[in-house]
Amino acid sequence: QVQLVESGGGLVQAGGSLRLSCAASGTGFEINTMAWYRQAPGEQRVFVALVTNGGRTTYADSVKGRFTISRDNAKNTVYLQMNNLRPEDTAVYYCNAQIRRPTYGSNWYNHWGQGTQVTVSS
Repeated sequence: QVQLVESGGGLVQAGGSLRLSCAASGTGFEINTMAWYRQAPGEQRVFVALVTNGGRTTYADSVKGRFTISRDNAKNTVYLQMNNLRPEDTAVYYCNAQIRRPTYGSNWYNHWGQGTQVTVSS
């Protein structure tokens, strides 16, 4: 079984910064794309950023120029550096990863972390 564990959320004032981390743990797995999503109260979960296995990145328009996604393949970890935070960035942030376990087949499956709360005060 593979698990994604997030950390780094918290309370910050507008204009501040936070760095989220998400580490995958388990045995015998491979990771393809890793991504971050967020869900504000009463709203649907939405895409924030992704990074491919080769390091290509994509961002939602709302975070371009402020957030940076990166990954450390040796540590099976993805990061989200969030700068110049705004109150509208307040949400639960979820890590997502496409993972497969070759012992059990070649299909990639979406895995989600438990979420970490980010609150930005004005």
